[in-house]
Amino acid sequence: MDSMTQAALGAAIGGVVLGRRLGRKAILIGAVLGTLPDLDVALDYGDAVANVTEHRGFSHSLFVLTGLATLLALLCARLAPAKAISLPHWWCFFALILITHPLLDALTTYGTQLFWPLDLTPAAWPIVFIIDPLYTLPLLFALGIALISQRVCKAYTWGLAITSIYLVMAAGAKLVVEQRLSPALAEQGLEEAPLLIQPTPFNIVLWRATVVDGDRYYESLISVLDGDRQPRFEPLIRNAALEDVALASHQGRRLNWFAGPFLRYETRLLDGKETLIATDIRLGFPGFHPFSFTLATLEGERWEPLAVSEQLSSTRGIQLETLSRLAARAAGNTSALCASDFVAHEWRAERFVYRC
Repeated sequence: MDSMTQAALGAAIGGVVLGRRLGRKAILIGAVLGTLPDLDVALDYGDAVANVTEHRGFSHSLFVLTGLATLLALLCARLAPAKAISLPHWWCFFALILITHPLLDALTTYGTQLFWPLDLTPAAWPIVFIIDPLYTLPLLFALGIALISQRVCKAYTWGLAITSIYLVMAAGAKLVVEQRLSPALAEQGLEEAPLLIQPTPFNIVLWRATVVDGDRYYESLISVLDGDRQPRFEPLIRNAALEDVALASHQGRRLNWFAGPFLRYETRLLDGKETLIATDIRLGFPGFHPFSFTLATLEGERWEPLAVSEQLSSTRGIQLETLSRLAARAAGNTSALCASDFVAHEWRAERFVYRC
């Protein structure tokens, strides 16, 4: 999640656990520690792929953060005046603030390396978008009440209760979408294909499903307000024939570890050289994917892996019109928006004609 949300969550937990003892200091400490794991974005691993895939690594590890919480608790229990707060209370304070950060991140699309240094793929159970105002605003509202009324613990208890209910609602919405998708996937023979279901930007009403099947991947938008209408899939080209070239490089293998089959490949002429590019199709929206990386260049008749990959800057952003159409589609208007409305023609599967 975004840093503001993580700071607000840390402040809320700090206020609930030690708000009666520390007052506003609990809020301040919680907000600072709540954003602490994300400071790893300042680290440069020397390569664009490494910078993206190493984020949410060691600084988000449950092992590392539990150890840090224990160390901080021991220091505070020893140095606090008159030892007014017991060691267990200090430990709960620091552990809950630090550990809830990666756990919340694990509820987004890219997930979190919760068990670093174990070489496991990021744990991800996407039920909220990386920025969701409906999750963040109750925490900020609770912050305002806490600062004005000084009822820190009570205000934040309500704030955390509301956001917890919101997450339960998000999980329920995803379950509804999964149930609607099952018969449609079976009809297309895709029930065993890799599937990613995630919320579209800023809401938990409209969901995006991505299914990978060899050289094709399929996109579908499903709203919880669609009623009994069966989801429909839009076929797009993945260029899987270039996958072996990508996997010949360390960066390509790292991306495959990070994103699995949810990668699309293409070649472009960059700086006078034919260049292989991999795009992570999970984050963003078809036509608005922010993470594309250079992996290899064509030297004569051979592809040569690049020593250092580069991230290509996105030339497009989601416009107000797109957000308006997303809102209409979330309300159940199936003709308002197709998942592939903004995809270049060359990525559409030519054998298919699709209409929303």
